[in-house]
Amino acid sequence: MNRHDRYTYRVIWSDEDEMFVGLCAEFGLLSHLDDTPEKAFSGIRDVVAFAVKALDEDGTPIPEPLSTRRYRGTITLRIPPETHRALAIDAAEAGVSMNRLAAERLLLRR
Repeated sequence: MNRHDRYTYRVIWSDEDEMFVGLCAEFGLLSHLDDTPEKAFSGIRDVVAFAVKALDEDGTPIPEPLSTRRYRGTITLRIPPETHRALAIDAAEAGVSMNRLAAERLLLRR
């Protein structure tokens, strides 16, 4: 398996470009436009492979793939007091903890 195989890729449609856009989450500045989703996916993988090789040759740190990072399962989140209050009310009315309600709402956005 190549190093660039472990990165997180996504293909979206661009109305502006009228083409498919291949993206890589770990390399936010890189993209590849193409006529089909398959070509956009293949293209962004090639672009990332080239970038990884160039960074490696240059001695520049290469981003760690999201797929290999370790996650604790906790986050600290700063929100406005009004949002905190609304979440507390919604959680109390639903009979669940704020943590559970926030996690469910985050999962629904996927």
